[in-house]
Amino acid sequence: MSARGNLVINDRATTPVAHTYTPDGDDKNGVHLYSEKGSVPAGNAKYSIGLRQTGGRYRGSIRLAIPVVQTQTINGVSTPVVVRTSYMEVNTSFDPLSATQERADAVGLMVNSLAAAQAQINDLIVNLSDIY
Repeated sequence: MSARGNLVINDRATTPVAHTYTPDGDDKNGVHLYSEKGSVPAGNAKYSIGLRQTGGRYRGSIRLAIPVVQTQTINGVSTPVVVRTSYMEVNTSFDPLSATQERADAVGLMVNSLAAAQAQINDLIVNLSDIY
């Protein structure tokens, strides 16, 4: 079992930026919550991860929410507002008889399928261009 600490995750910028998500506790369902603190709390990026056992399977869930904050000026008063939010979600479901290596291989395949070099997948997800 891992101890909870900061999560440091690089983005895909030309010069990658390390984003630090700090622990925020748990929600009512035992999901571990993290956020990347910014100057406007409503604009904090949120990361969550949880594991539960249902129907004899181990089900993991990872979620990421990244809001975009802009300054809105009305009648000379400037206020930060969230104008849009990007969401990502990854779910896993493993049989209790699965081996550690099987699970590691499945995770590795999924992670590598999201690499920029996987043109079809990257174009669909990043460039919003369907596959024909």
